[in-house]
Amino acid sequence: MHSIDKAGRRWHSKEFKREAVLACRVPGVSLAAVALEKRINANLLRRWVKSADSRASAASLVQTVPAAPVPKFIPVKMSEPVKRDDERPIRIEVRKGSTQIVVEWPMTNPTACAAWLRDLLG
Repeated sequence: MHSIDKAGRRWHSKEFKREAVLACRVPGVSLAAVALEKRINANLLRRWVKSADSRASAASLVQTVPAAPVPKFIPVKMSEPVKRDDERPIRIEVRKGSTQIVVEWPMTNPTACAAWLRDLLG
């Protein structure tokens, strides 16, 4: 069924669109025949069918792809440090309320810094 909006355009209910799309899925029935029967433009019906197909394929993808578990900690490989005299230390600042902790770790050992931080937060 269709209605007319304030601008004079025809408006079709979701149920009408669903029935028209389902009618197109019957074997041996042409889209043009369904459009004539429903008194709608074949291009409009083709758009509805295409939209329904894309929604169905997207829904099947969402249902078939399991969500991967998110690890609590993701290890990061760090390259070995480059020896330089002017290197600044790794600086970690933690603030909670009025408490502030500042840790400076030598840049020459980032792996130990990462392990310490993991242990602290773990």
